[in-house]
Amino acid sequence: MIETALDGLWFGFRVALEPHNIAWCFVGVLIGNMVGVLPGMGVLATISILLPLTFTMKPVAAILMLAGVYYGAQYGGAICSILLNLPCHPPHAVTCLDGYPMTQQGRGGVALGITMLSSFVGASFGITEMIFLAPVLVQVALQFGPAEICSLMLLGLLAGSTLARGSPLKGVAMTVFGLLLGVVGSDVNTGVPRFTFGITELYDGIEIVALALGLFGIAEFLKSINQKIEINLQYTKVRLRDLRPSVADLKQAAFPMIRGTLIGSLCALIPGTGPTIASFVSYAAEKKISKTPERFGRGAIEGVACPEASTHSSVQGDFIPTMSLGIPGDAVMALLLGALIIQGIQPGPQLIREHPEIFWGLIASFWIGNIMLVLLNVPMIGIWVKLLTIPYRYLYPSALFFVCIGVYSANNDLFGVAETLAIGIFGYVLLLLGFHPAPILLGFVLGPRFEENFRRAMLLSRGDIFTFVERPISAVFIGLCAVLILGQIYVRLRRPKTVAAFASTEQQAAAE
Repeated sequence: MIETALDGLWFGFRVALEPHNIAWCFVGVLIGNMVGVLPGMGVLATISILLPLTFTMKPVAAILMLAGVYYGAQYGGAICSILLNLPCHPPHAVTCLDGYPMTQQGRGGVALGITMLSSFVGASFGITEMIFLAPVLVQVALQFGPAEICSLMLLGLLAGSTLARGSPLKGVAMTVFGLLLGVVGSDVNTGVPRFTFGITELYDGIEIVALALGLFGIAEFLKSINQKIEINLQYTKVRLRDLRPSVADLKQAAFPMIRGTLIGSLCALIPGTGPTIASFVSYAAEKKISKTPERFGRGAIEGVACPEASTHSSVQGDFIPTMSLGIPGDAVMALLLGALIIQGIQPGPQLIREHPEIFWGLIASFWIGNIMLVLLNVPMIGIWVKLLTIPYRYLYPSALFFVCIGVYSANNDLFGVAETLAIGIFGYVLLLLGFHPAPILLGFVLGPRFEENFRRAMLLSRGDIFTFVERPISAVFIGLCAVLILGQIYVRLRRPKTVAAFASTEQQAAAE
């Protein structure tokens, strides 16, 4: 198994180091780093804007660029959390608790240095985890039929909806709505139009580009249009030599870094958790086991190392269920699945065997991209901080312009622009009502595959619904679905105050 993994990794480096692939990887991490610094310019909106660009790109280059945006944004997000006490992205809200006090104590450079080291360690572990799990998943993939894939999709839908931020019922409602949107268009088997209301442009279904840009581009723009953020640049002058932590700092941060990495990698294997939950859980666990918990919140270096390692380990690990099983861990992963589908590639257990250049090229690009990020962040921290002074009145109209261009270029049709605008207004209303739109994308991406494999399984079993529990692998997934539902019911009925407090803290972080 180890030889197979190493052979695959060697093949992946040959793919990733091709000039055009490494160039697009650099573009992705650079854009991601910049987006991570800017408040409000989320990863989802950015990847949505870049999605039309991938139509003319080769599949490997497209996925390398979009993945680079995702993990590159995590590096940039830590910079404003530490230097400005501004959590531009939810996973870094915990980093503010100890990162900003360290900055006020004149140790902002040390906090950034530890952050970069923790990020690299966490990401490296997540990549290694992906390398050695891949050959196992290839062997398991041969046992997957329509019933197994259908049960797996059901698990992904339930996990993504019930583990989303906020009320599980709202998450389920949004997932079901995403399933309904996925039904729109001509039936795969019969060709009969469904829910098109006589609009011929909808016969091919709702465009994933329009849905993504509407929900995470237009809606976020409308939500943030009146947002005003006071930027205090008092502590932002960090010299290159300030980034080097002392031996004592490294000793203090070493074990928290390892513990955070392990927690993040475990969270990544559970679809629907994501880096935000991983960072909160790791910080709470570190504070719990610390001999001096009173130091946390006052500039403890462990409070920076642990959540940052956990965030990056989770981000890299999120690709394991996404690429190998076709289950997206969060909305960004669902969007990356959409990018693969646009390229005519079906994510899932067969991906590693049928498209090894994408899977192994992506893994190799993680190493390359993370090294690029470390080299980029060290000399360019001053530039990233100055980006924060760009007024919203310039930033968002520019983003909106690129949204319109991207949607129009997908089919050279103005109907797509109107479709995106309508979805964006609807997404904004959902945000105002407290419904998070991410599960909609999850349902939209997984829904058609769930329906297709369900119908195949029914045909093969001649309508016997018990085929899903008679086949061992399918039965395991159905059992996990039942455990997930019962667990959510138990948590809601016996919800302790600490869990409620944790959930409210996470929602406040997500709102910021």
